Amino acid sequence: MDRRAFFIGTAAAAGRILGANQRIRVGIIGSGGRGRYLTGEFKEIGAEMAAVCDVYQPNLEAGLKVASTGAKPYDHYKKLLEDKSIDAVIVATPDHWHAQMVIDAVDAGKDVYVEKPMAHHIDEGFDVIRAVRRTRRVVQVGTQRRSAELFLEGKAIMDSGQLGEIRLVTSQWLNHQNGLTPRPLKGKLDWDQWLGKAPKRPLDPLVFSNWYYFWDFSGGLLVGQAAHIVDCIQWFMNSKEPVAVTCTGIRPNLTGAEVPETATIAIEYPENYLATFTLGYKAMRYNAFNDQLKQFHGAKARFDVGREWYSLYPESNAIEMKASVDKRQPGSFNRAAPAHIRNFLECIRTRKDPNAPVEAGQATNIVLCMAMDSLRQGRRLKWNSQARRVEA
Repeated sequence: MDRRAFFIGTAAAAGRILGANQRIRVGIIGSGGRGRYLTGEFKEIGAEMAAVCDVYQPNLEAGLKVASTGAKPYDHYKKLLEDKSIDAVIVATPDHWHAQMVIDAVDAGKDVYVEKPMAHHIDEGFDVIRAVRRTRRVVQVGTQRRSAELFLEGKAIMDSGQLGEIRLVTSQWLNHQNGLTPRPLKGKLDWDQWLGKAPKRPLDPLVFSNWYYFWDFSGGLLVGQAAHIVDCIQWFMNSKEPVAVTCTGIRPNLTGAEVPETATIAIEYPENYLATFTLGYKAMRYNAFNDQLKQFHGAKARFDVGREWYSLYPESNAIEMKASVDKRQPGSFNRAAPAHIRNFLECIRTRKDPNAPVEAGQATNIVLCMAMDSLRQGRRLKWNSQARRVEA
């Protein structure tokens, strides 16, 4: 299908009706590295990137260079949301801002593509769901595996029953990071706005450039990578919420970081299976093709799923196991985010739920938030689904 076919016809979006030949007008909130990547992809697929917002002047200027000609600059996201000509926004800020920005955006009549994780706290995630369903907006969480062809094929294999009952799922994401990246500030930064509701602290360029590794703003790659892997496990296993979560890790080996780069999450599910995720970013360096693995250990077969490959191994006593299904597509994951964006833009037209709806985002968010709390408290935490609260 021609990429611009999504925008032909009429569509109800963000308070205005799109006429024939009109493109969806999108604003980016947070034009750092990920924000600029998404800006480029949205623009390539056919959206008009009409507005750029960032509290750091160099990022704002860089975002404007990537966006469509004539894009408006904003230094506060609420000013952007007041623009009634904007149909949708992308939220690509630090994690601690995600939930509030999504809520404010849907209340302003915008559809939203929000980077994962959907929220930084469990209660925020439920607030997002209520706001999205109340306003009937389209919100896509940026867990792009749900739109990737290879993972959709993997989901079909999982649903086929070939694996038999599954009581154990193991997963990992391994690579190597030397340390945090020291970057001097090169322009104006609205530090108070960037902090938002996070505890006040003095301006620190190291924190600003490496917010991923500070508890007030994120949960490090432990959360950043688990957001993808845990979401995929829950999707493949048809699970919604955990029973309990335990997380253990070693002290950080990245100087200055609060969040460890090496840790394991164990998740117990009501469907009576255990899932584990191990992050190891002080391992050797891997090509992206080999950096992650999910193994679904069924009674009849084991299903291995990587970033760009999958293999199904039937039960066998042979020393050398042979896959009955084996598919490898190096480079295919580059198509995952564009496919996810296309799904979002199509749903703006059809008003259907996207591939990664807010309920799925919250199911994963519950696990991630419990993992962060478990690691810091040093104990197993249980999830009370009826009361919607964490219990020791």
